[in-house]
Amino acid sequence: MHDEPSRRTVARVLPVDADGAVLLLLGCDPAEPAVRYWFTVGGAVDEGEDLAAAAARELREETGIEVEPSTMGEPFGTFEVGFSWNGRNYVNDSTLFAVHLPERPQEISFDGLDRLESQSIFEARWFTPTELEDDGRAVDPRLPDQMRAAVAHVAAAVNGEAR
Repeated sequence: MHDEPSRRTVARVLPVDADGAVLLLLGCDPAEPAVRYWFTVGGAVDEGEDLAAAAARELREETGIEVEPSTMGEPFGTFEVGFSWNGRNYVNDSTLFAVHLPERPQEISFDGLDRLESQSIFEARWFTPTELEDDGRAVDPRLPDQMRAAVAHVAAAVNGEAR
């Protein structure tokens, strides 16, 4: 394992449906395939790419859902997280976006995943924050609260309130 973590700028997106459920992915660290957990869509920002464009690209790559970057609106939060993935240490400076999908897509596609991602992402599912807490497999204990913030952010946008 590398001693010095790689620092990355990351865009994460929480798609929110009309009922206040959030689309999450079930996956694992390839170095520990038996341990599966739920996490948000997202990943590293490419050089020269803005955060909203990265969030839209990650949503397309990881779920097949296509949205315009402008539908991401303003971010609703940021956080830093350190972790290990596939034997390498990372520190992510994450920016959170919420996008309203009033109608759930009929199909989620993993066709845009790269080879390693396709071996470590297994399922997509809509959760309310309470359902995720009951499931107990959130990658980060902050995730249910981030989901609540995403739902509130989308509700404010739908109701025309300032964000």
